[in-house]
Amino acid sequence: MRTVHRHRTTRRGRGLAAVFLTGALATTGLTALAQTAAAESPAPAAEASPASVVEIPTATADEVVEETIEITEDFDGGGTRYIPGDGLGGGDQDEDQEAVFEVSDGATLSNVIIGSPGADGIHCEGDCTLENVYWEDVGEDAATFRNGSTYNVVGGGAVGADDKVLQFNGGGTLNISGFAAEDFGTMVRSCGNCSSMSERTIVLDGVTVTAPGDTIAGINENYGDTATFSNITIVGDDEMTVCQRYIGNDEGDEPEESGSGPDGTHCLYDESDISYQ
Repeated sequence: MRTVHRHRTTRRGRGLAAVFLTGALATTGLTALAQTAAAESPAPAAEASPASVVEIPTATADEVVEETIEITEDFDGGGTRYIPGDGLGGGDQDEDQEAVFEVSDGATLSNVIIGSPGADGIHCEGDCTLENVYWEDVGEDAATFRNGSTYNVVGGGAVGADDKVLQFNGGGTLNISGFAAEDFGTMVRSCGNCSSMSERTIVLDGVTVTAPGDTIAGINENYGDTATFSNITIVGDDEMTVCQRYIGNDEGDEPEESGSGPDGTHCLYDESDISYQ
């Protein structure tokens, strides 16, 4: 979890070395000095927060989920908010949390809202499509992709991921289009230390992210991963890392950073592919 430390600064005013005034004259003099100091030191303007880019639709209904819902064929939630119950987890970074939805190979999950706390979001157990899926408050991860070859995230958005939004564990290609995220650690991460590692391809198009956020995509260059970016919009942070490269491993160790930015081999984009607001 990222911790932000805010320090309060105290400004000391200049002391009056010697003011030899008495009675009403002293009171009048001090009042005038205070008024002058206030006029010369206006209060600092409040720092504006970036505008939200995740427009979560109004839920059509609420449903509490106590056990993972298995999706074996295309399912349209019709805008229902699915709220994880206590049995799925508390929405923190505990690795033992359960998914709200488990999507089978070849299925599409669409038009659902994952409420707070987010537990472990959605597990795709093969090729899958998540269309217009929203997370109000990401738990461990918003979605995890594994055991397939092609995964698609179309539209939708996520808010409040202490670590990752989209976790890419399986091999193949993860396509992300029209997606939005705000307040996150890494928006999409190729697993850096899974027991089974393989080459992964991430394609991002029409993605918008809002600060605070550390990294849009993280990939493992030693396994041949690539991340391709087009039509990316970053709101409120011109220091955000677009593409972070790592040296991954299959032993569960924390992967080491190996570089960031476009390199023509793993992180694929030009300056024109990224815009800032």
